[in-house]
Amino acid sequence: MKTVFLNAGTARHDWVLVDATDKTLGRLATRIAMILRGKHKPEFTPNADTGDYVVVINAEKVRVTGDKIEQKRYWRHTEFPGGIKSTKLGDLLDKHPERVLETAVKGMLPKGPLGYAQFRKLKVYAGDKHPHAAQLPKPLQL
Repeated sequence: MKTVFLNAGTARHDWVLVDATDKTLGRLATRIAMILRGKHKPEFTPNADTGDYVVVINAEKVRVTGDKIEQKRYWRHTEFPGGIKSTKLGDLLDKHPERVLETAVKGMLPKGPLGYAQFRKLKVYAGDKHPHAAQLPKPLQL
């Protein structure tokens, strides 16, 4: 039996549709990150992009446990002295619900060119409509 090492030319990328309705944010993000990396496939190669495209719908209906809606904060810096800004999870879910899931998944992917390429295969939409019907994404039950 020979070990299979995939590269960019031999890897097959499928399309997967995930409905985020009433799914816990962290558990959903770990499954999505695993699919983007390709770790669910038997021919997973750590140094190649072997993962699938993931389309997430209903990101606005994702749920969190405990008091995270009020206590969890996202920090950013303006690069000016004293320029640290914070946003509560609840406010971010109201204004840009896609960014919550994107930020969670991005932190779980490797840093560098390979991780950035894998992150570009994630498509997140707040509602239940998406423009990727032509790719025939297969629904995934989590």
